[in-house]
Amino acid sequence: MFERPQSGERTILVQCAIGRSLEAGAQEEFFLLAKAAGACIVGDLTTSRERPDSRLFIGSGKADELRALVIAEAAELVVFDYALSPAQERNLERVLECRVIDRSGLILDIFARRARSFEGKLQVELAQLRHLSTRLVRGWTHLERQKGGIGLRGPGETQLETDRRLLGARIVQLNKRLARIETRRDQGRRARDRAEIPTVALVGYTNAGKSTLFNRLTAAGVLQADQLFATLDPTLRRLELPAGAPAVVLADTVGFISQLPHELIAAFRSTLAETRNADLLLHVIDASAAERQQRIDDVEQVLAEIGADAIPRLEIFNKIDCLDEQPPRLDVDDSGQARRVWLSAASGAGIALCLEALAHYFRGAMASYTLELAPGDGALRAWLYTHGQILEETPSAAGGWLMQVMVSPALLNRHWGEHPWVKSQVAESAG
Repeated sequence: MFERPQSGERTILVQCAIGRSLEAGAQEEFFLLAKAAGACIVGDLTTSRERPDSRLFIGSGKADELRALVIAEAAELVVFDYALSPAQERNLERVLECRVIDRSGLILDIFARRARSFEGKLQVELAQLRHLSTRLVRGWTHLERQKGGIGLRGPGETQLETDRRLLGARIVQLNKRLARIETRRDQGRRARDRAEIPTVALVGYTNAGKSTLFNRLTAAGVLQADQLFATLDPTLRRLELPAGAPAVVLADTVGFISQLPHELIAAFRSTLAETRNADLLLHVIDASAAERQQRIDDVEQVLAEIGADAIPRLEIFNKIDCLDEQPPRLDVDDSGQARRVWLSAASGAGIALCLEALAHYFRGAMASYTLELAPGDGALRAWLYTHGQILEETPSAAGGWLMQVMVSPALLNRHWGEHPWVKSQVAESAG
C-alpha cells in the first residue's frame, strides 16, 4: 500500500448528484468548505448517478477518470461532497493511491482548526475519534500480508485491537470531562432560571451573520468573519431590552449546515443545550442567499434532531444591504405578534426593530399593577424600576408613592412574595 501523505493540501473535489442535478449554491458551498479547511484546490470532478456504487460510490469508469486527474495534478487529497462508507473510502484509496475523505471528515477538520476553548477542543476531538473508530482498519492495511507467515501470524489484527482499545478509553475519558463541563453549564442555567432571566439563542446556517448580530446587540466583540464556522464556542451576554421589558441572556451558538455530521451533534450536546433550553430562538437567515429556503429547511431539520423544534422562534432576515431596495421592516401575524425582522447586522439598519420585537415578546408575560408604597418600601420601588416598566408615579400624602407598573407576576412573587401588598395580589389572583 501507499504511504499516506501528511500535508493533504493539493486537493481535488468530487461532487456526485444522486438522483438529481447539482445546484450552483451547493457547489459554491463545497468549495468554501474546502478553502476553510486550508485546501489548495487543483481540480474538481462532477458527476451524477441514480444511486451510489456500493464499492467506489462513483463507479469504476469515473474512478479511473479521477485517478488520471490525481496523477496529472499530483494531488495528495480527494474530498467527496457526500458521506462515504469506510469500505468505499478504503476502496477509493486503493484505486487513487492518495488519501480520500468525505464531507463529514472535511467538516470535522474545519472544526478542529477553529476550536479555541478547552471545551470546544474536547468536543471536536470526541467527534473525530467517533468518526475514526469506524475507519481504523484503513491505517493498518499494510500489515495484512503478514497474516499467514509463520511467527508473524496476526500482528496487524493485534495492533488494530490495541488501537481500538486505546481509542475507546480516550472516548470514555473525553465523555467524563465533557460531563463535568455540562454540569457547570447546567448550574449556570439553573441560576438564570431562579432569577427568572429568559434566554434567547441565535441559531441559523453557518455564515448567516449570527456573530455580527450578536456583537451589534451586545458589543461583545466576539470573532466575526465572512467564513464558514467562524464560531464554535458559545458566548453568553446580558441584553437590556427597551420599553421596560425584562433583560435577557443572549447566546451566540455554532452554525448549522446541510448534512451536519451526527458525530458533531452528539459531541456538541452541551453547547447545543443552550439552544434546547432557550425561551426563544432567533433564527438568523441570509436574506441574500439564492438557496435561502433550502438553508431554512436544513436548520429546521437540525433543530428537530437536537429536540429544539418546539421552541418559539423569531426569524431574522439578515444582510438586506446585499439586496436591492430592501428597507428594514418588522412583519407581524394576525394577532400582532412579531414573526420576522428584516435588518442588516453589518450596517445596523433595523436593529431597533429587532429590539422592539424582543421587548414586545417578553412584555407579553407582564401584568399591570396599581399600588401604593409606604415610605419604607424604597427597596421594592427600586426593584420595580429595574425589573418592570413604570407607567406612572406620583408622591402619596403619607410620604410614599402611588405607582402604576408593569412587571412579571412570577418574578414579583419570587422576590417579594412576603411583602403584604404582593401577598394580597397573589391571594386576589388565586381567588
